[in-house]
Amino acid sequence: MGVNAKIEFPVIEFRPSDLKRGTDGWHRLCKRVREACETFGCFEVVYEKISAKVREETFELMKELIAVPVERKQKNISPLPYHGWVGPCNQVSFNTLHTMTTQIEELNKLIWEKWESVMINYKSLVRFMKYMAPPPGEYEKGLFAHTDKPVSTIICDDQVSGLEIDVNGQWSCLYLLSFCFVVGDPLKQNTLTLASSSKPLLLSHHQFLIENMPILASKIPVLA
Repeated sequence: MGVNAKIEFPVIEFRPSDLKRGTDGWHRLCKRVREACETFGCFEVVYEKISAKVREETFELMKELIAVPVERKQKNISPLPYHGWVGPCNQVSFNTLHTMTTQIEELNKLIWEKWESVMINYKSLVRFMKYMAPPPGEYEKGLFAHTDKPVSTIICDDQVSGLEIDVNGQWSCLYLLSFCFVVGDPLKQNTLTLASSSKPLLLSHHQFLIENMPILASKIPVLA
């Protein structure tokens, strides 16, 4: 399978003028979202309501969380999927994380409004992940090629360009400036069961490559 193939990856801006239901801008936006998911299974979202300042503050807090010794994190065990170590959190940190997650949830709802016919009840979780960098000059995968098990995922990375997607057998590195919406297995399956003339959504086959110590934050809606 080839690597570093060049593609015209869809970048979709969610402008306030296009978010009013029923307008021409709304219908154009809905069409672009569906076409991107049918063709790539994912797309980059430009959503100015989530400021660069909030993102920077969130990633700084992540560094503090990740710096906690592994032995201490391992003491916090939960039987619930995607639940685990929470870490120290003062009021300022909590407010920052709450702002970030609330704004991402608003973005998630905007995207889901584009699929009125896809009736799935879901709840959301936030995960923070860091993949250790390999020795200088070595190439290493932090997360091997896969599709996502949650309904959908919104990825926010630390400007490290570690996400690659498979397009027709060619791996292409994405240089994200904003967020990436990814179609998950349940959403793909649900659209296949609907009576519609539209094409089914494509699952995004993707992987994460480790260079320069990337830090990744994910918004993961899961089935309720």
